Amino acid sequence: MYILSTGCQWRAIPKDLPPRSSVYDYFDLWTYDGTLERIHHVLYEQCRERAQREASPTAAIIDSQTVKSAEKGGACIESARVRCGQEATRRRCAEIKGKKRHILVDTLGLLLHAIVHPATFKIAMEAFSSMTTLFGMFPFLKMLFADSGYRGPKFAKGLAKVLPHLDIEIVKRSDQVSGFVVLPKRWIVERTIAWLNRCRRLAKDWENLNRKALAFLRPRLNPPHAQKTMQSG
Repeated sequence: MYILSTGCQWRAIPKDLPPRSSVYDYFDLWTYDGTLERIHHVLYEQCRERAQREASPTAAIIDSQTVKSAEKGGACIESARVRCGQEATRRRCAEIKGKKRHILVDTLGLLLHAIVHPATFKIAMEAFSSMTTLFGMFPFLKMLFADSGYRGPKFAKGLAKVLPHLDIEIVKRSDQVSGFVVLPKRWIVERTIAWLNRCRRLAKDWENLNRKALAFLRPRLNPPHAQKTMQSG
């Protein structure tokens, strides 16, 4: 949590904490064997219970975020070259070096799941191939809200084969409105992304491996709920 909030290097961990080698080794081990994922799931259910909600949500919201990589390179780094699609038009760029995060949250803004991969313009299909394994953990999910990046027959048909009970609603932005607009349901996941960006470690892609980048997302739950849960525990 210290590295997540401050964004410091592993070797810059204060001396009043355990040795950096021990901290990193446990972090690497728990990332590999799924311990961090299990801890996140338990905390998530406790946060839902504190909010007087059922452990399994019935609705979820998905969105994606492109994160620029730090100035690094080498064979040990997973491919992070980005071909921009719609973002290329807005940013007037041919390429961005970075990763894309797919964030799935419930209606409280609590993080259900996230996927990190080298970003491309094929947002929907890459998210579908990874996120369908998650929904078995939440059997009561009935509705998925998404933006126009997830629109298309391939995504809808593929998801329908795996989860026929799940309905998809695309929340569109009106072309006649300019400036900032609060979109129904979409604002919830955008607020969660804003919470993630408060952590210096997450403001930029510093990780060599995608699984390490994903591991740093899990501890960053909805701060008000998660902090109360951990303090009471």
